[in-house]
Amino acid sequence: MIKKITTKNDDGLVASYNISLLIAKCGKPHTIGEKLILLAIREVISTVMHQDTSSVVRSIPLSNNSVSRRIEELAIDVEQQLCKVLQTTEFALQLDESTCVTMKTYLWHMYDISTMVYQKKKCSSPSH
Repeated sequence: MIKKITTKNDDGLVASYNISLLIAKCGKPHTIGEKLILLAIREVISTVMHQDTSSVVRSIPLSNNSVSRRIEELAIDVEQQLCKVLQTTEFALQLDESTCVTMKTYLWHMYDISTMVYQKKKCSSPSH
């Protein structure tokens, strides 16, 4: 019985992360989770599956704060993965001269990125 409840909570948490990722990809306000998505889930479960919706909806945290926190966690994870790849991969940057007016801006961004990568390679632990 306890395993079943734990699995349901874990499934709700996974669903919350997946839905938060969808919200972020669509660029919708974080409140859409509570205001629309949970209502849509409740409607589908009650109408199509003819089941009680209370336990399912309660197991999927989609409040504004929860969605914001999940999106932030997902972003941090992506950043950490990118840093690991950059730390373990040899690469070179080639810059050509350009007549572009904003080339100085591009060069400074490339300098900032290459400096960050170089510093992260020198450090043994991430600086978060």
